[in-house]
Amino acid sequence: MGAAPRFTVGLTGGIGSGKSTVADLFAARGVSVVDTDQIAHRLTAPGGAAMADIVAQFGPEYADAAGALDRARMRQLVFADAGAKARLEAILHPRIRAETEAATAAASGCYVMLAIPLLVESGTWRARVSRVLAVDCPETVQIARVMARNKLPEAQVRAIMAAQATRQARLDAADDVIVNDAGLAALTPQIDRLHQLYLTFSNGTATNGSQRL
Repeated sequence: MGAAPRFTVGLTGGIGSGKSTVADLFAARGVSVVDTDQIAHRLTAPGGAAMADIVAQFGPEYADAAGALDRARMRQLVFADAGAKARLEAILHPRIRAETEAATAAASGCYVMLAIPLLVESGTWRARVSRVLAVDCPETVQIARVMARNKLPEAQVRAIMAAQATRQARLDAADDVIVNDAGLAALTPQIDRLHQLYLTFSNGTATNGSQRL
């Protein structure tokens, strides 16, 4: 992160690509994983550091009975109103960056992986990580996974995907790509190979180069 000396990998991918699975597999190999989605959830939980500003900006109806962000209501708003999306990001993004930097500095793993779903969309994260790793799969696979996991209709899944960076934009931004369309048996050797590469980068014994696995 920034001027931090740690070797950091920015992990990204579209909804349903399997980012969490990939992150867990790297974590099992001794990598410190910092998940920006988890940070955002803490910030918007009851008593979370962002909730007072969110309520002040958007109104008390955007907090649920427990005092957490009403995600469904906010999702509807930001999908329909780009200005509201920008106001929400102005509240959340600086806090997410600060917590991510603190977690990176405190990490004890062999290197740090930052799970950043909107890495490409944010425009600023790319300069904050040493390398970008994209988890990729066909869009039909993404849709099927999200429909099964979240019980959402196909039209809603497609709308979420349309609001994210395109598959090609993520691939263009990536230094390394993991293809996640054939189960754990196909995923594991890709992760092992990249983990060894990242260890050499972390130790300062490798030169930069893209890996399309």
